[in-house]
Amino acid sequence: MCVDADAIPPVPSNGTAHGRRLILTSADGTRFAAYEAWAQGGPTEAAVIVLPDVRGLFRFYEELAVRFAEAGYDSVAIDYFGRTADTEPRDEDFDFSAHVPLTTSEGINSDIAAAVEHLRARREDVAIFTVGFCFGGTCSWAATTHGHGLAGAVGFYGKPDIDRPAGDGPFIERCHLVEAPILALMAGDDPGIPPESVAALESALAEAGVEHEVVTYPGAPHSFFDRKQAEYADESADAWRRVLEFIRAHS
Repeated sequence: MCVDADAIPPVPSNGTAHGRRLILTSADGTRFAAYEAWAQGGPTEAAVIVLPDVRGLFRFYEELAVRFAEAGYDSVAIDYFGRTADTEPRDEDFDFSAHVPLTTSEGINSDIAAAVEHLRARREDVAIFTVGFCFGGTCSWAATTHGHGLAGAVGFYGKPDIDRPAGDGPFIERCHLVEAPILALMAGDDPGIPPESVAALESALAEAGVEHEVVTYPGAPHSFFDRKQAEYADESADAWRRVLEFIRAHS
């Protein structure tokens, strides 16, 4: 699991945006939960699709969508479980572990495509970025191999060497299919993603000729990007700065 149910994004609010829940519909007819936040003066030149961790959509990622809007980027955070769970907000007792194994690349990418369509309905030429965490971090990178026309993909502590989303195979084996720049933000003290996995990711991206940056924060644990992890506030601030700079550079 990535962050706790009561986690809070480590990005101060400037109060210039707020969001709302909505339901999106994939091409296969699946209805799934999402949360949108619009920047002031939009529609914006760039927009963000937020891909949550294994819990799916909950408060942390809704608030993060608002932070992106406050930073000047229209955003949509999506849920993964429209095919196996309802679309209502869930409490912290939601058994996400029963639903994660039922997700597939086909389903997740169909939902990402619906979020892309939703954002492009406001501005057809908007530069769209995915930003994901843990489960969503890998899905974010992998989305660049599915023809969504993304401008870039950011993954916080994604696992590059497992079959995620299910059906794709390991991301490091698909780097030759990547269609956009990649930013990977990794935790140095993350037993689930050891240094050799991070090195393999960077090597695979370089070999495929993909524009990329892989940043590791020494001593930081998995899910360090959380206001509750106060001792890693500097790392979180640097990661947020890098995300915004990545979006600006590739918009």
